[in-house]
Amino acid sequence: MIKPQHNPDVLNCLANLSSDEVFTSPKIVNQMLDMLPQELFSSPETTFLDPCTKSGVFLREIAKRLIVGLEDKIPDLQERINHILTKQLYGIAITRLTALLSRRSLYCSKFASGKYSICTDFKNDDGNIKFDNLKHTFVNHKCKYCGVSDNVDTYTRDDSLESYAYEFIHTDNPKELFNMKFDVIIGNPPYQLSTGGAQAQAIPLYNKFIQQSKKLNPRYISMIVPSRWMTGGFGLDDFRDEMLHDDRLRVIHDFIDASDCFTGVEIKGGVCYFLWDRDNRGLCKIYTHQNNVVDFAERKLLEDNLDVFIRQNKAISILNKIIDKKEKSFSSIVSSQRPFGLPTNFKDYILNGDDSFIKIYGNKFIGYLPKNYEIPKGNNLINKWKILTPKAVGSGNSNVDWIKPIIAETHSICTETYVVTGPFDSKEICQNVCTYINTKFFHFLLSLKKHTQDCLQKSFMFIPLQDFSKSWTDKELYAKYKLTDEEIAFIESMVRPEIGGK
Repeated sequence: MIKPQHNPDVLNCLANLSSDEVFTSPKIVNQMLDMLPQELFSSPETTFLDPCTKSGVFLREIAKRLIVGLEDKIPDLQERINHILTKQLYGIAITRLTALLSRRSLYCSKFASGKYSICTDFKNDDGNIKFDNLKHTFVNHKCKYCGVSDNVDTYTRDDSLESYAYEFIHTDNPKELFNMKFDVIIGNPPYQLSTGGAQAQAIPLYNKFIQQSKKLNPRYISMIVPSRWMTGGFGLDDFRDEMLHDDRLRVIHDFIDASDCFTGVEIKGGVCYFLWDRDNRGLCKIYTHQNNVVDFAERKLLEDNLDVFIRQNKAISILNKIIDKKEKSFSSIVSSQRPFGLPTNFKDYILNGDDSFIKIYGNKFIGYLPKNYEIPKGNNLINKWKILTPKAVGSGNSNVDWIKPIIAETHSICTETYVVTGPFDSKEICQNVCTYINTKFFHFLLSLKKHTQDCLQKSFMFIPLQDFSKSWTDKELYAKYKLTDEEIAFIESMVRPEIGGK
């Protein structure tokens, strides 16, 4: 018996450009399209824009729905295809290569007007998928649109190479790109660009695509982006505030582990896709995907007195019980970044010393400094007992991440590799604090704020301060905050199994 041939969808088989430029699978695209009112696909007037097309998969899947939805209104197939491709679907490619790929996906030819194109009405090779290799506009050595520095060769090279000056966000007036009105803007934008340099940070870009889309005032916006905007991230404070106070954000699908959405891709903090509905305001339908389980709730994006989004719906009742106690935050005894003013790459130390030296804890070393060494800051901590925790821990996945505290004696300091909790008057108190840090309760509350590897002072915001004249166990903490069996089970399901005070 001859088995039927299997013809896989090529757009399911593409390798990702990087963890910042990820191809979207047809399955995810269709889940995003399912959030839209389906009557949009039965109207010959609906217009769609993908402002950051890479493979053309969004436009292709929309075209497939329109071909079915417009059959009664435009019975002739060729006339229907021509109308859809010339009047309803538009894209802006992120590179010259992805422009060709997107045209191949949508028009079945890299040339929209070529002999193999399924559209017979285009008079130009680009069709409605445009690409211009723009240059960054540098003002005081930074691009005024995306913020990258002119000291990075990649962003200043000649026209024959990509400069990553994405057209949609490198303009003051996006309306001029097509000079038309769009009903739906949908896509998967580039996530970030490096600022360059030894201490380079990555500048987020996806927020700029969302904000630029709003300038066009479409009826709907749907994009798939990193979830880290919900609680933190470099340069995202204003954007987060804008999003969380926008009651037109009506649906969010949040993937705690990005690989559940993008197979084989690690994006710290997970990813989400959303639906923004210009003409309908209200509560948000939130679907949290984790460990093959989907948790649903319809609620406000911001709980009272909070400035961050709580991703797990079941966490809200637990957090409210803790907030009701009105206790100080554990973050009040955690230092800022670089507590002693010494960078991670600090090397001015020796490996052998005694009590006459200051001990220094660094990145993969313990060393010593002369007691007369000038420490830039944190002098009130040097001669006290304290606890060190790594500045970077894991990836933001609470099922995996585990903070392992280090008790640092008097006459000790650390580099930027760690943040300091304390100071404390004795080793015994430090040991009691460590019992608290080593509970599931502690790690769970940490996970509500820590969605990336960063474990800084603000990450501890939701954790209440305790009486450290005694040690702590999860059982005592669950009883103190009157947590139900269901709430306890949820906490324990969210935290790495090895963690837990006894």
